[in-house]
Amino acid sequence: MNLRLTSLVLIVLTASGCEQPLPPVADQAIRPAKLFEVSGQSGSVTHQLVGRVAAAQTVDVSFEVNGTLNQLPLRKGQAAKKGALIAALDPTDFRLAVREAEVQLRLALQDLRRKQSLLQNRGIAQSAVDDAQATFELSEVRLAQTRERLAKTRITAPFDGLVSDRYVDNRTRVGIGDTIARLTDLNTLKVVVAFPESLMAELELQIPPPKEKQKEKDKDEAQTTRITAEFAFLPGEQFPLTFSENIGEANAVAQTFTVSFVMQRPAQQNILPGMTALVRIQSAGETSADQLAIPTSALQSAADGTFFVWLFDKDTQEVRRRAITVAELSGGGIGVTSGLAIGDILIAAGASQLQDGMRVRQLGKLQQGL
Repeated sequence: MNLRLTSLVLIVLTASGCEQPLPPVADQAIRPAKLFEVSGQSGSVTHQLVGRVAAAQTVDVSFEVNGTLNQLPLRKGQAAKKGALIAALDPTDFRLAVREAEVQLRLALQDLRRKQSLLQNRGIAQSAVDDAQATFELSEVRLAQTRERLAKTRITAPFDGLVSDRYVDNRTRVGIGDTIARLTDLNTLKVVVAFPESLMAELELQIPPPKEKQKEKDKDEAQTTRITAEFAFLPGEQFPLTFSENIGEANAVAQTFTVSFVMQRPAQQNILPGMTALVRIQSAGETSADQLAIPTSALQSAADGTFFVWLFDKDTQEVRRRAITVAELSGGGIGVTSGLAIGDILIAAGASQLQDGMRVRQLGKLQQGL
């Protein structure tokens, strides 16, 4: 064997000895997906309207006396507790007026007592004493007036609220009735909605009934309407609304009625006037197992035009394809008449790339009901 052949054999043997086995194929990654639990159709009809948050109570504060501002501690957007100082005038002139009235009252009292003493000795007429008595009483009135004017040099918050606007600056000369600031009550909020004519008949269900009809209304649960507000920055949270009032005449252009609802302000959420709310108006009904309800995002269509969904197995975390028969369902979902049962868990979102046997992990909370 020549040298060239020997070298070739050594290269082949070396390469064979260095060959490593291929790594095993990794398992397919588990896909995240939102899950939905099938429930019976409630027979409800849901309307969605856009509303605007407004304050239930707004007060423009002003002084009842003239003067120069010397305290204006609160800024726009600052919270104010009940009794907190909103603005104050320079009290110097008002305090001097109180001192003057106190002196005049003291002099009037001295004059009255002196004349009453003279009257006892018959050294003065009764009319003089009566005049002194009237002067004393007028001095009491003037003192009360000056003290009241001094008290009016300070404006305090009548309720817990927010300084939504401020119209003047400190050291400004202000007159009676000049608006100083606007205070907004945020303990209770209003949600104002433009209702179309077709919904005004349903609004009657939200008007508090007379006491004698309350028991009858409580028995008729099918006529109950549930109204809630949702906010884009608080996904998944619903806040109950209570009907407050509506304007009796429709808007001349849009032919809509302005309707107001009351909402208690949540303690942990900063919901402010001017924000936009999605108002859901849902009429309740009895649950039926004859037709089930699923979200539209869970529905998949096959090439032959049929529909199916992906069922999720909690034990194996795998999905299986299930053919279904659908029917129209109002309220933001799809009705299913066959193929599913109450309690089945479906892939509600992220189902477009799934295959039979693929493993899935739950993303977020399990959605129950539409």
